[in-house]
Amino acid sequence: MIKATNLTKKYDKITALDDLNLDIGDGEIFGLLGPNGAGKTTAVKIFTGLLKPTAGEVIVGGYDIQKEPQKTKKIFGLVPDNPFIYKKLTGYEYLNFVGDLYDVPGDVREKKINEYLEMFELTGQRNDLIENYSHGMQQKIVFSSVLLHNPSVIFLDEPMVGLDPKGARLVKEILFELSKRNVTIFMCTHTLEIAEKVCHRIGIVDKGKLIALGTKEQLHRMAKDKGPAGVKDNLEDIFLRLTDAGEYNSIIKYL
Repeated sequence: MIKATNLTKKYDKITALDDLNLDIGDGEIFGLLGPNGAGKTTAVKIFTGLLKPTAGEVIVGGYDIQKEPQKTKKIFGLVPDNPFIYKKLTGYEYLNFVGDLYDVPGDVREKKINEYLEMFELTGQRNDLIENYSHGMQQKIVFSSVLLHNPSVIFLDEPMVGLDPKGARLVKEILFELSKRNVTIFMCTHTLEIAEKVCHRIGIVDKGKLIALGTKEQLHRMAKDKGPAGVKDNLEDIFLRLTDAGEYNSIIKYL
């Protein structure tokens, strides 16, 4: 459903993404992890047509995002880390606007809008301007807008930012249900606990390169093979070992 081949992005002398290759199947929840500046958001922007790669190609749902951007964008949804919303619209008006963009039939649209507003506990704020919403409420409106047109693929960049524990739990349940319906989820996150509980496979990028790829169990074996024994069976420890950031106890002397 998502295939990246030799994907590279350079900014002058800086290589933000270096020869990335990925193949993600139908219904898979895939997590892309990495330190700050590793290339995660660059990857999402290229996958969704917001950036052009320096080299390589991306296929989403059988379409080349660079050659057929409109067809590709019809089948996926994007939840960015900072919601891009028309804040002078009400929540209901924004969802109705998105329904127009994706040609969602009026009767279906109205039913879904009401259902999603209720699900995210925004029914009471449906007629409030989005500029008066909290960050978490704006994130919920974006999630609702993405679900509105039944995408085959959903890209998430730090999807839990701003959500309260109840909202985060709801989003996790939504992702599990979408996966059962063969919707492919591509998620970038720094929240390792979320990735550990939700993702079927995980890729780790560092300095633009994909340095590890597999299930949590496969990554654990890679981490144990990388250095001295002692790596724990949790994603935080695995991540720190694979990115050469495991030896951090020495900072205590500076505190």
